[in-house]
Amino acid sequence: MNALFPFAAAGAGHDSDAVPTVLLALAFAIVCAKLAGELVERLGQPAVLGELIVGILAGNAALLGGPDLSALASSETLTVMAELGAVLLLFHVGLESTPKEMMAVGGRAGLVAVVGVVTPMLLGFGVGELMRPQEPWMLHAFLGAMLAATSVGITARVLKDADTLRAPFARIILGAAVIDDVLGLLVLAVVSGIITAAATGTVLSAASVVSIVAKAVVFLIGALLVGSLISPRLFRGALALRGRGVVLALSLGFCFVLSYLALRAGLAPIVGAFAAGLVLEDVHFEGHVQRGEPPLHESLEPLTALLVPVFFIRMGMLVDVRSFASASVLGFAAVLTLAAIFGKLACGAVAPKGVSGLTLGLGMMPRGEVGLIFAGIGAQLVLADRPVVDAGTYAAAVFMVVATTMLTPPLLLWSIRRK
Repeated sequence: MNALFPFAAAGAGHDSDAVPTVLLALAFAIVCAKLAGELVERLGQPAVLGELIVGILAGNAALLGGPDLSALASSETLTVMAELGAVLLLFHVGLESTPKEMMAVGGRAGLVAVVGVVTPMLLGFGVGELMRPQEPWMLHAFLGAMLAATSVGITARVLKDADTLRAPFARIILGAAVIDDVLGLLVLAVVSGIITAAATGTVLSAASVVSIVAKAVVFLIGALLVGSLISPRLFRGALALRGRGVVLALSLGFCFVLSYLALRAGLAPIVGAFAAGLVLEDVHFEGHVQRGEPPLHESLEPLTALLVPVFFIRMGMLVDVRSFASASVLGFAAVLTLAAIFGKLACGAVAPKGVSGLTLGLGMMPRGEVGLIFAGIGAQLVLADRPVVDAGTYAAAVFMVVATTMLTPPLLLWSIRRK
């Protein structure tokens, strides 16, 4: 069987990164991801689920008598490509909104977002204490951070299909989801910083924790302020360049620089990518579009079509289905999923007058790609010579992400039509 799949026989070392191996792996990933995405979309589900399922099947193909493809997940080249996919994905999510739009939704969406972050975090921490009492509190905090995420893209797609994007409740849901993502990324940055400090033996005083929080907040606010001042001038000055692709080159450069600065500041690079997306508004490159340049969203599509599926497939390949043979892992996954659901339904308690609390909570429920990114970061963090998110915890987290993502579209549509 491995003769048919030469990349299956490669190890996790240098040979797995050979050009032929990567080319075959990419061909497999892109084609299978597209076909699976098309299939699940016809079933009314987001394409990300199909890509994730392809990864799970690929990573566990040997259990079904197929080739052993698990070594691909540890390939350095594919790992870097997958991380670039995550950066581009958060950059694209950031492009869906602007700082002005975030401010315009006002305190109503802000209150919903705060409840949508704090409640799942507390429930996630409690689930960790209950189901994994032997693990350090930092793992429990990371579980809470994973539950705090919200997938803006999945909710926006459902609202668009229901032709309700301009409804007051839809603006509150989307505004709260965007703020939720910002708060979630800050929480991720803080928790990751604490874990990294603990792994290096740094004493975690209260001042150290405050310093990590302050660094995350200052970076994000500083990136938004400085970026908002620089990006309009940058694109106006670039009008002197006549070559095509200027908008894409400048935008990607801006995204990668902020991702690098976030990494240097001790934060996840996706924090910088998200900030870059928020800063770049269509009005900044109107002049380029008027002279024939394609809009940024269109220019990004080929890159995201290549790299984002690689990220989701790799995330799926990290799932060891044998973990679910354990009753404790299945129970953990079920309790974690319930905490994820009820943590977001709690947003309905602060729903503004005239807005359905159930609809609001369901709109905040999907974790989607953001939850997977959080889980992937946890699998890379190491504490006491072991990953913060081990195989069983990662499998439970993926189960939670899939469950909340699959349940949201039908339940949200039902709630909208009921109202």
